[in-house]
Amino acid sequence: MPKLSLFLFGGLISILATLANAQEIDWQKVDSTLGRKPAISGDVHRYGFSRSDLKVTLDGVTIAPALALGGWVALKPMHGGVMAMGDLVLLESEINPVMSKLIEGGLEVTAVHNHLLRATPATFYLHVGGHGDAVKLASAIHDALAASKTPLTTPAATSSNGAIDLDTARIDQIIGAKGHANGGVYQIGVARRDDVTMDGMAISPAGPMGVATGINFQPTGAGKAAITGDFVLIDSEVNPVVNALRANGIDVTAVHSHMLDEQPRLFFLHFWANDDAIKLAQGLRSALDKTAVVSK
Repeated sequence: MPKLSLFLFGGLISILATLANAQEIDWQKVDSTLGRKPAISGDVHRYGFSRSDLKVTLDGVTIAPALALGGWVALKPMHGGVMAMGDLVLLESEINPVMSKLIEGGLEVTAVHNHLLRATPATFYLHVGGHGDAVKLASAIHDALAASKTPLTTPAATSSNGAIDLDTARIDQIIGAKGHANGGVYQIGVARRDDVTMDGMAISPAGPMGVATGINFQPTGAGKAAITGDFVLIDSEVNPVVNALRANGIDVTAVHSHMLDEQPRLFFLHFWANDDAIKLAQGLRSALDKTAVVSK
């Protein structure tokens, strides 16, 4: 058989194996184990673990859970089960108890760090990864979160996803991507142009696995907004983005990794400001222009 035919045949077998594996996963049992329904995008099931139990303030702003307290875990079918990735929001005293449970359950800790500065109480973000049986991983994640005060009951439906008191059409135009309301916060995802792989598996830059730049606006009155989120960058983009944000009055609050063996190597840059929303959108756009994001 010619080499090209062998290549195509191998790719077809890989796709069929992934589809077969996806059909074998008992998603209903995963949902039951985690105590909630996921947001589904393609073959990825993403579960939210908002720290709605916390009242966090920063520079006089009460942080909405959707702005910076939205922990999550995403499961993507792959050979031998699922790939798990996630970001858990924790208090300082919760980090090591949760970490111990994750390790006991066979999950990897891929990062621990801050996203915000000056917040009260201080919050930290524990990134996790793993590969294996979906129900076993879900059980390990549930047991780990039970070592914190993260709400594990099914979240109540929210009615705060309506109009946002900002000129969101203008913000969309400036950023170059369409956002959506979530829990009183306007959220925008901006995909990179380059492909990202993890353990040899492609991860969509626009998908729910945490490799798109995330930008959040929380209205604070009179056309102002508190903004936070993270830029997803390769090494050569880090300092151009730092310089662009600082030139526009936006604080850089953290630069770090979230994963261990992704390709290309990615860095995540977190930011904060509370000012005129349009002015901040323009500052964020100047930073996006330093990165390989999908063109507006």
